[in-house]
Amino acid sequence: MEIFGYEINKKVASLEVKKDKELKSFVSKRDDEGSSSVVTSGGYYGQYVDIGGLSSNNEADLVVKYRESAAQPECDQAINDIVDGAISSSDDKSPAILNMNDLELPSNIKKQISDEFDKVLGLYEFNRKAPEIFKDWYIDGRLYFHVVTDEKNFNKGIRELRQINPLYLKKVKEVKKVLDEKTGAKIPKIVAEYYIYSEGIYGGETSADATSGIKIAKEAIVACPSGLLDERQEKVVGYLHKSVKLVNQLRMMEDALVMYRVSRAPERRIFYIDVGNLPKGKAEEYVQSVMAKYRNKLVYDSSTGEIRDDRRHMSMLEDFYMPRREGGRGSEITTLPGGENLGQIDDVLFFQKKLYRSLNVPVARLEQETGYAFGRPSEVSREEVKFQKFIDKLRKKFSYILLDALRIQLILKGIIKQGEWTNIQEGIAIDFVEDNYFSELKEAEIIKERIETLNLMDEFVGKYYSKAWVRRNILQQKDEDIEKMDQEIKDEAEEDGGDDLDMDI
Repeated sequence: MEIFGYEINKKVASLEVKKDKELKSFVSKRDDEGSSSVVTSGGYYGQYVDIGGLSSNNEADLVVKYRESAAQPECDQAINDIVDGAISSSDDKSPAILNMNDLELPSNIKKQISDEFDKVLGLYEFNRKAPEIFKDWYIDGRLYFHVVTDEKNFNKGIRELRQINPLYLKKVKEVKKVLDEKTGAKIPKIVAEYYIYSEGIYGGETSADATSGIKIAKEAIVACPSGLLDERQEKVVGYLHKSVKLVNQLRMMEDALVMYRVSRAPERRIFYIDVGNLPKGKAEEYVQSVMAKYRNKLVYDSSTGEIRDDRRHMSMLEDFYMPRREGGRGSEITTLPGGENLGQIDDVLFFQKKLYRSLNVPVARLEQETGYAFGRPSEVSREEVKFQKFIDKLRKKFSYILLDALRIQLILKGIIKQGEWTNIQEGIAIDFVEDNYFSELKEAEIIKERIETLNLMDEFVGKYYSKAWVRRNILQQKDEDIEKMDQEIKDEAEEDGGDDLDMDI
């Protein structure tokens, strides 16, 4: 199998995809990777992939804009808050843990899946590089890894996962319109899906390389898009898409503020020069001589010991020279006051706060002097609660980068078949290690509220409510939790009874 050749002649049995019978619909199935890469099927010469053409709607251009926006200090600070909230930096724990509690498989199969998941984390170097990988995914709005395998022995599984710059990769779907005889509607049918890799767009290659590319099999790429699409539901956009405009506006306001302060802050002099009855030409010449006299600036260069006349002045800081005719007052020098209210930056703060809101980060985090109140969850601001929910959504979407690599690893190793993954995936979840103090406070508050409710209902249990109903609805215990808890209580009672017996003897 040529995993990145132009044609794929055969498929390995473990990688063969058994497609179910396609359901008919005149609407194309939505893809999180967008539909801008759809081309009409019709042989090699019937395909057209816009790799070299750059436009404002080009996805590679969007990625570059996202990266430029992320370089803004306020935007970078907000992104770091998001990364720190999503990925734990604990040294003694892995940032991601495989949860198979809802998976109904034999224990030996679960053990194999768990071992392969640990290998996938090692291939990503996830314990060390998780924050960087998550940050790249969040900024670019997509993440790609090339699955490197041993072509002579696929049973060894994935040998390496190499990150791909999204500027050079594009997904292509060949779609063929099939006419439905009954309704007369044209049903879209996907003929082939693959990726094209080319460094000619932003890699500084020649024009010939910019129009060529390498065709890569879909199974050879682990892809994790942001899941966000543009207004036309065609192109994948990143989480920074709605912040690009605000970043540009903030830059403009900051530049305008600096220019205004530099031009209006200094106090400049106004020279009123008495030219008497001199003709216009002589008067201008006299004024120029006075200007040269007062503008001379002798500078001593300590490195060479030379003295030079430095006449370079910024035009915005120059003095004003006004000729004055005979009959008026004589020569006079006055001062033009500098600008006032230069300390007001309300407009800059407005765009900073708006930028933070666009990134779903609490505005209070923008103010460094604002501390975090460690107390009851009810005292935590509403923005912090919304921020934690936003982090949970990001984690679920980002976890696909681990699940997809795990799927390929299990299939290559022969642990599962391709058709079995759909059912297995439903029972697998990725738990990210929490280091947010608010999560611990919230869990403790929930347990406290349940215990207080249980105390209030104590006199009604056995009369109006059964113990089983209370455990399921008040304590929110599942059947397996109840069974496990009963067994632990029984074991503890037996241990306590044995200790008492030994003491009596």
